Amino acid sequence: MSVKLNTRQSGNVTVIDVSGRITLGEGSSVLRDAMRELVIGGHKNILLNLGDVTYIDSSGIGELVAGFTSVANAGGAMKLLSLTKRVKDLLQITKLYTVFDVHEDEAHAVQSFA
Repeated sequence: MSVKLNTRQSGNVTVIDVSGRITLGEGSSVLRDAMRELVIGGHKNILLNLGDVTYIDSSGIGELVAGFTSVANAGGAMKLLSLTKRVKDLLQITKLYTVFDVHEDEAHAVQSFA
């Protein structure tokens, strides 16, 4: 199964619900394109809900970092929500867990952008 994205607004925060696999090829390019469109469209506060992500490979990790960087360069912030144990472990192994602002509760995550 490839990745599926659902984008919605919660106040001034754009939430992207991600499900499936973020892997080399279609999975990472879909996420990259969505993030690029949001940044170009002026969306500064982006929350990636990764609760339904079953797998991320190194290419997917690269897309998370690239998205984080492009949003930050545009003067915004990208945060992560609802990491699965597998994704959380992967971010800890790669030392990226401390780079991202990670939240478990969506309401708290949305408030953290204020």
